[in-house]
Amino acid sequence: MSADFIKPHSPSCERNREPILDVLRQHLADRRHVLEIGSGTGQHAVYFAAALPQLIWQSSDRAENLPGIRAWLDEAALPNTPAPLEFDVAGTWPAMRFDAIFSANTLHIMAWHEVELLFARLPTITTDDASVIIYGPFNDEGRYSSESNAAFDQWLQARGAHMAIRDVGAVDALASRVGFNLIGNIAMPANNRCLVWRRGCA
Repeated sequence: MSADFIKPHSPSCERNREPILDVLRQHLADRRHVLEIGSGTGQHAVYFAAALPQLIWQSSDRAENLPGIRAWLDEAALPNTPAPLEFDVAGTWPAMRFDAIFSANTLHIMAWHEVELLFARLPTITTDDASVIIYGPFNDEGRYSSESNAAFDQWLQARGAHMAIRDVGAVDALASRVGFNLIGNIAMPANNRCLVWRRGCA
């Protein structure tokens, strides 16, 4: 890493990390090995790994984002944050098993066929009782939760036709199809939600 490399920074990560951490504390208390899909800047990885030292927090993202994630991890030098994995939903998946999956603000960026692929392949990398926690904006039966989310969705689709706020029911149908049961649909600040699934939990 060059001396003049500037770590990426997302103000939204600073704003949402505490509410998300509250959810993680509740639902990951008995978990040990978490894969974060789409770690982005790396800020969440460092913050959550420091706050939840019982977890091994495995960050991952596409190749272009790995230098920024490494910068955050290297600076923090935490014992429970291994080097980030290169990960693309449509590419090669890790050859290991995790008892928890976390992802923030990814589903509305991904194309729907990538969201489908993500859930279809989750059983290949998760334990039989794994937890999945996904944070972000969601619609409910096609309805926006706020005017700001409607405006955000319009902005997304102007950036790329494949982007859109996803519907809770549609995403849950994908999870249910592969044995993950929705156990939490938690309202979060700024019109976001945390959806929590548990594998094999009826």
